[in-house]
Amino acid sequence: MSDNNPYIPMPVQIAKITNEVDTNDIKTFRFTFLNKEDEEKFKYTPGQFGELSIYGKGESPIGIASSPTELGYVEFTVQRAGTIVPGLVTAALHDLDEGAQIGLRGPLGNSWPIEFLENKNIVVVGGGFAFTTLRSLINYMLYKDNRKRFGEITVVYGARNPGLLLYKDELAEWEKRDDIKTIITVDKGNETWKGREGFVPAVCKDTAPSPKDAVAVICGPPIMIKFTLPVFFELGFSKENILTSLEMRMKCGIGKCGRCNVGSQYVCKDGPVFSLAELDQLPRDF
Repeated sequence: MSDNNPYIPMPVQIAKITNEVDTNDIKTFRFTFLNKEDEEKFKYTPGQFGELSIYGKGESPIGIASSPTELGYVEFTVQRAGTIVPGLVTAALHDLDEGAQIGLRGPLGNSWPIEFLENKNIVVVGGGFAFTTLRSLINYMLYKDNRKRFGEITVVYGARNPGLLLYKDELAEWEKRDDIKTIITVDKGNETWKGREGFVPAVCKDTAPSPKDAVAVICGPPIMIKFTLPVFFELGFSKENILTSLEMRMKCGIGKCGRCNVGSQYVCKDGPVFSLAELDQLPRDF
């Protein structure tokens, strides 16, 4: 991407496609950069996003799912939204094969506040498809050179059913580790599911993470967040220590189109990551 023109995308190639769910509508795309200088310039932090451009179709803002500790590529987990606008780009991306080339602008937006999280216990709560940038954060914190910078890490992740859980291999690996507490739940299991059943808010209440020296990072469907936040308030977490992401409000990525505007803030530039205390200062239209 040109240093002087933020509208020009970098050329990237699809190196790997992973189908994440049984419904075949969520895939993780691994991209490699065609130009080494673009790869070197694409320095991102967990929580940021990029604009994926499909030539002749348009572009779509997507959160970065890989960790910056994973070198040589960048990954995005994309849900196929539909065959008409606004799902035109994601549908076109899902129809591409490995080896295809697209455009990428970014990294864009702010990130999970890594310095603020250091030396604290981290509680990560995710639901459904909104687990993508949380995965980036978790893998960043678990990286061998980073793990000592953070306290206890607790992850609560839920989906409607086992077939809709993302990153199943990674979840299994996290469950085996002794430096992270991983709690996986589904609303309703099937005949092969041997794990926990229950909604994320109830599981968080049962788990009851301590608010002492802790920060909660919460992303998920609005209904999940609505019923999860009161649990964390009851546990004693302050609004300053609860973080979320307004990813659904991302638009052009550079605050020029104005469609991400919430009060005095532009989600594409000032966000998408905010604390609840910061969101309290904004109009209730997000």
